[in-house]
Amino acid sequence: MITKINHIAIVIPELEEGMGFWVNALGLNVKKTESVPEQQVDIAFLPVGESNIELLAPTDTESGVAKYLDKRGPGLHHICLEVEDIDTVLDRLKTASVPLIDEEPRDGGHGKKLAFIHPKGTGGVLVELYQLP
Repeated sequence: MITKINHIAIVIPELEEGMGFWVNALGLNVKKTESVPEQQVDIAFLPVGESNIELLAPTDTESGVAKYLDKRGPGLHHICLEVEDIDTVLDRLKTASVPLIDEEPRDGGHGKKLAFIHPKGTGGVLVELYQLP
């Protein structure tokens, strides 16, 4: 059911400055950048094999990502697992009494479906599930 790690998301205060290590020091390429107004973040995608490092920078001080950054500082935000059937995976997690942030999948844009699993049920890691179209 889980096909791969789609991305590992890292929160940083500012996108351009934060890319310095990943691009300049490690030599990763930026596949694309985008602004996601509904989540109040700017994102940079840096491919690593079949997965991506996803750098997240808040665009609003009241956003969830900005609050996370204020509370915990820069660093790992979540791991995203790509799944074949998100509804089946969510049903399986509900049956196992795993705490979910999203009981039902959200629209991730461009035909993607996504849902988050609460860190209380994963050993402290925020996990995102992704179903691509």
